Amino acid sequence: MVSRRTFLKLFGAALVGGVGVVAYAFGLEPLVRLSITKNQVKTPKWRYGPPLRIAALADFHACEPWMNAHRVRQIVAKTNALKPDVILLLGDYLSGMRMVFRSLPNDELAAALSHLSAPLGVHAILGNHDWWEDEAAQLRGGGPTAIGDAMKKVGISVFENDVLRLEKAGQPFWLAGLADQWALFPNKGLTRGRHVGLDDLDGTLEQIDDDAPVILMAHEPDIFPRVPDRVALTLSGHTHGGQIRLGGYSPVVPSKYGNKYAYGHIQENGRDLLVSGGLGCSMIPVRFGVPPEINLIEIS
Repeated sequence: MVSRRTFLKLFGAALVGGVGVVAYAFGLEPLVRLSITKNQVKTPKWRYGPPLRIAALADFHACEPWMNAHRVRQIVAKTNALKPDVILLLGDYLSGMRMVFRSLPNDELAAALSHLSAPLGVHAILGNHDWWEDEAAQLRGGGPTAIGDAMKKVGISVFENDVLRLEKAGQPFWLAGLADQWALFPNKGLTRGRHVGLDDLDGTLEQIDDDAPVILMAHEPDIFPRVPDRVALTLSGHTHGGQIRLGGYSPVVPSKYGNKYAYGHIQENGRDLLVSGGLGCSMIPVRFGVPPEINLIEIS
């Protein structure tokens, strides 16, 4: 039998430990930690040419204090220091949280991102929060979006069902980027689940006119079962790895597939998907077991 004194000691230790975990999840992991996650993707679809180094940044959710301009500039500097061939931004630049001092203005965020630099450029897609936080775009039932325009003004290309042919060392590849799958609230047309998507996977890939490898940017990973073998690599964000992740499992994942496409490098039927854990927080400012990350991907 445990004595009263022993019980109180154990209870006190558990209480202190619990407070420490909460402080870590609200303070240290989302605000301080920043991982460089290196991913190697080897695929026969990358048939020729040298390996391509991609830096992928997802889900900034820019706001104060959780993702202020100083934090964004730190991420930009660390990304540039990796010397990638190309930098890809995977959506959700706007916050969408209530527990904030203020959301970062579009021009301030775009100015911080404008310092990203890579030989093959900086290219972006939009995420659901970039649409949800844009009242004018919601009323129109379509773009342009304010954050998309702000990014274009500083030289970042924004893809919405678009493709671009690039080359490294004389070897071509295609970059394709989908419009968001959850862009509009349901009162703007036929719904897909809770929201209306503007993505057009077939129409996007039909713009490709040769057999060079394809890298696809799609904010939500739920599109992956429909991605054809033609695509060498699909890159997504959105899930944040669940924001809370223990032993490879996330209790809550914003995906109809649950943990199947929650995080990391997923291989399925000879196809490759990389889901970034992202950088910021959505809904609540908590991260535990999935620290903010910059993904450095080498495809060969």
